[in-house]
Amino acid sequence: MNAKMLSVILLSYFSEPRLKSTCEKIIVKLEQEQIPFELIIMDDGSKDRSFEIAKKLARQEPRIRAFQLSKNYTSPYSQFAGLSVAKGACAVPIPDDLQRPLDTVVKMYRKWEEGMKVVVAYRTSRDDGRINDFFSNLYYKLMNRFSSVQFPPGGADGFLADREVIDLLVNRIHPINTSTVIEVLRLGFDPCFLPYDRPKKEVKSRWTLKKKIRLALDTFFASSSFPIRAITILGLVTFLVCFFLILLLVYGKLFTDNTLFGYPIQGWTTTVIFITMFNGLILLSLGIVAEYILRIFEEVKNRPGFIIKNQEEE
Repeated sequence: MNAKMLSVILLSYFSEPRLKSTCEKIIVKLEQEQIPFELIIMDDGSKDRSFEIAKKLARQEPRIRAFQLSKNYTSPYSQFAGLSVAKGACAVPIPDDLQRPLDTVVKMYRKWEEGMKVVVAYRTSRDDGRINDFFSNLYYKLMNRFSSVQFPPGGADGFLADREVIDLLVNRIHPINTSTVIEVLRLGFDPCFLPYDRPKKEVKSRWTLKKKIRLALDTFFASSSFPIRAITILGLVTFLVCFFLILLLVYGKLFTDNTLFGYPIQGWTTTVIFITMFNGLILLSLGIVAEYILRIFEEVKNRPGFIIKNQEEE
């Protein structure tokens, strides 16, 4: 293994129209910067000709290696898969549309040369539409407030990791219901945060709303114990409030003219309100507990987080 080699993990999904040009841009840029590299094309179960093109590129260029997952696992799992086959002294996953500019990748590599084990790139601004921007910013604020992971301003979706960190991610982290960025930030190593301006989108994102919601829930519950602790606090507070309210109602029933602060106590309205309120609290609490149990269930099955179906022969 080259002690300076960078493993570039190109996350490919329905990349047929741009895969060749993207690889050419990466190769030209890294050669100009005199950075030794390997280019790993990790196809995330594309149904077009993306993997065929990737295999052809790998046959033409020995520094390119092509892999394909058995189905569409989504980007976080594709990154874990790429790290599992990376041979470099450091590695960086990048999207196939180069929404993380290659200049930023070079800057991240230079920071690694200076001795940084983890370099995290984050966008200085978002332009994904008001609704997407609102929910993205809300997600990162909730993560920073209620989880053990601290994101840079506006969140982060890219990183460069040293071989030591890569080995930990591959050998010690089970890639289920989590993401590489979450795990990298959780590991520590005093990450260096590098801001960058993301270019305007030229292609439509393949991240559907369903995938975004699933990733948000997985990463939040995987890194935060706040919701389940909040159930305990909520239960204690509700118990105390109801205890004193019961005492107050009993007092009003026994020692007054059957009114409470001048209002007749009819009974059925109060009963219905309390039953409805507590049923809602119970169902909410069960739902939160179920989210954690679901992830425990997935974890104990010990299934692989990804399966690499095809591999280009070397």
